[in-house]
Amino acid sequence: MKSNAVAWIFMLLIFAACNTSERKAASENTFEHIEKHFDLGWADSSYWDDGKAEVAVYNASRRIYKKDRSFEATLVTVAEEFNIRSNVKTDDYSRKDLFRVIKYHAFARIPTDNYPYHFSTSIFLKRENPLSLHKMTSSSQEWCGNTFKEFNNKGGSLSLQFSSYWDNEGSGSRELEPDALFEDQLGYTLRSLRFKSGLRFQAKVLNTQVSNKVGTPAYYNADFAVSESDSTFILTVSLDKNKENRYEFRKAYPNILIRQTTWDGRNLSILKVSRYAYWQN
Repeated sequence: MKSNAVAWIFMLLIFAACNTSERKAASENTFEHIEKHFDLGWADSSYWDDGKAEVAVYNASRRIYKKDRSFEATLVTVAEEFNIRSNVKTDDYSRKDLFRVIKYHAFARIPTDNYPYHFSTSIFLKRENPLSLHKMTSSSQEWCGNTFKEFNNKGGSLSLQFSSYWDNEGSGSRELEPDALFEDQLGYTLRSLRFKSGLRFQAKVLNTQVSNKVGTPAYYNADFAVSESDSTFILTVSLDKNKENRYEFRKAYPNILIRQTTWDGRNLSILKVSRYAYWQN
C-alpha cells in the first residue's frame, strides 16, 4: 500500500514537471508563426555593446482633450543586464543570475491648455528575442493624479499589476493573453524584421497601454505589410479596416525609426539621434 502511494506521488511529480516544461516550451514559441520574418539575433550586434545608449528625439503629436498637442518625445534604446532575483537592471555584474535585455524607453511631456501630461514607459525584451516582451512599466502623471502599470511575462503567463487614480479602477491585477505583440513595442521590434518589399503576415496586437487609464485591453488580428522607398522601409499595420498605423525605418542598420503615424494621432518625426551614456554627469 505504501509503495503504491509512493509510486503515485512519483508519477504526479513527473506529470507536473512535464506539464511545466510544455508550458515553458509553448511560451517560448508563442510567436513561432512569425519568427521566420524576424532576425532573432538582430540585437546581438556589437553596436549595442559600446556602453552607450541610442537617444532619438522626435517632433511628436498626440490627441488629448480632442486636440492634437505638439511636443518633443524621446525614445531611448540601450542594452542592460538584468538579474533574475529582482528582475531589474543589476548593480552587481559578478552575480550568477544575470541575463541580457534591451530597454526601449519612451518619455513625453505634453502641454495642454491647463496643465502638462507626462508619460514614461520602459519596455524590456531579451536580446535573443525581439518579439516576446519580458517586462513593461508605464506611468502617467498630471494634475488629476498618477497611474502606474507593470506587465510581467513569466512562464508563458502575462500579468498586469496596476494602481490608477480613476474611479472603478483603483489598484488591482489582471491576466492578459500572452500571444500578442504590444503595440507599444513595435517601434523597436519591427526594426528586427527581415525587411523585404511585399512581405505580408498577420499577428495579434494588444492596443497601446501608454495612457492615464488602465481601461480594457483590446486585441487586433493585425495585417502587416512591407513596402520601401529609396532609403526607408515602410511598415503598414492594419489593426482593423478603420485603424491603420504606419512606421518608417532607415534601411541601414540599426534601422532607426524615423517616422510614425497612427490612427489615433500618436505621431513621430525624427529630429536627431545621438549615442551617449545619459546616466553619467
